[in-house]
Amino acid sequence: MIYEPQTFTIGDLEGISTETIEEHLGLYHGYVKHANLIREKIDAYSNDPDNNKYAIGEMQRRLGFEFGGMRNHEYYFAQLEGGAQPLPDNKLKELIETQWGSVEAWKTRFGQIAMTRGVGWSMLYHDPQTDQLVQTWVDEQHLGQLADLDIVLALDMWEHSYMLDYPPSKKTEYVEAFFKNLNWEVVSNRVV
Repeated sequence: MIYEPQTFTIGDLEGISTETIEEHLGLYHGYVKHANLIREKIDAYSNDPDNNKYAIGEMQRRLGFEFGGMRNHEYYFAQLEGGAQPLPDNKLKELIETQWGSVEAWKTRFGQIAMTRGVGWSMLYHDPQTDQLVQTWVDEQHLGQLADLDIVLALDMWEHSYMLDYPPSKKTEYVEAFFKNLNWEVVSNRVV
């Protein structure tokens, strides 16, 4: 099975330039390409596993990075399609208000996670076993992903997602721009 890059229709965004989105989409296509390439190489090297153990092990490690980059970006770009939409009165809003008291209190905490030093993602998950929301920082694309939880909201905090528009000292402005452009309908539909 070969992964195919998804197509995203993202209009003009407030505070995030078309150039940034185009460059960012190019990086996403690279993750898809490399996930396929690594899987192909693992299959080829597996014909002689005794002589290729080290190479296979290293490629398996790299697959997590490339695959995570591919999937995380699919969540990210889908959230920006269809224009900004407010958070509807639904299960997601109810969970946020129950756990954090208000949407603004949750957003403040989520934004604090986004300011974690280094490259990675601020992630909001839904735990279907407890019907609770969990949020955390994910290093790079894959380190710290929470097992068996569904991604609800993915905020890319790698420099490529904001550097053309904001210097690192102003990445909080990028986070604000992200929320201004968020299609909450898409995000809300991820909580079932």
